[in-house]
Amino acid sequence: MSESSEKDSNAAARRQARRERRQRQQRTYLGIAVALALVGVLAFVAWYSFLRAPTTANIASALTNTTTTSSPGAAAIPPQQRSNMYKAAPAMQIDPKKTYRATIQTSKGDIIVDLFPKDAPQHVNNFVFLARDGFYNNLTFHRVEAGFVIQGGDPLGTGTGGPGYTVPAEIGAKHTKGALAMARQSDQVNPTRASSGSQFYITLDATPFLDGAYSVFGQTTPETMPVVQKIVRGDSIKTITIEEK
Repeated sequence: MSESSEKDSNAAARRQARRERRQRQQRTYLGIAVALALVGVLAFVAWYSFLRAPTTANIASALTNTTTTSSPGAAAIPPQQRSNMYKAAPAMQIDPKKTYRATIQTSKGDIIVDLFPKDAPQHVNNFVFLARDGFYNNLTFHRVEAGFVIQGGDPLGTGTGGPGYTVPAEIGAKHTKGALAMARQSDQVNPTRASSGSQFYITLDATPFLDGAYSVFGQTTPETMPVVQKIVRGDSIKTITIEEK
């Protein structure tokens, strides 16, 4: 090989080496660019997710809305099929430190009752539960005794039905005019004086002879007593709503 040919060959080898170095550098730069782009995408996704993440306040609000929304529950079932539909009395859900007011919507108008969570927490808790579950919807007042009581809350409408459980006696509050109390079976078959799970009565006048024998858990407001006095046997309970403060 001539000296000229050898020089040409060496020059060609150097050019090839330079091309290979440039190609390696280009691949390195491309890899770095891709890596930086990937990091940027991941950072953006993390930032966006953080912005959309629910705050503690939003979570608390969602939970509050869920717990205050009443379930259709018993309301979706025909009244007579509600008898004995529950296996046990409801767990304690109310706060005895709060106030509870029930509005009994009837075919004759609204009856408003202030409940006694401190005097009879289990009865108030039970009444609130049944009302919110729709158990009382479209039941009737099956018993009306002039000058004495109106009574309702029996899904069978005969005085023999109930939700499937009783409520332990909480006897203490007096039977003033407009008192709200739970009915029960007689002492002969019910020596502990446990209350019916759902049947309630409202007194049309003061009935002190019932004091010490039945659990009173609410008081009708004076302005709605005229509605109580209009009730006759067979009048309907449209629904009962509960106000909690």
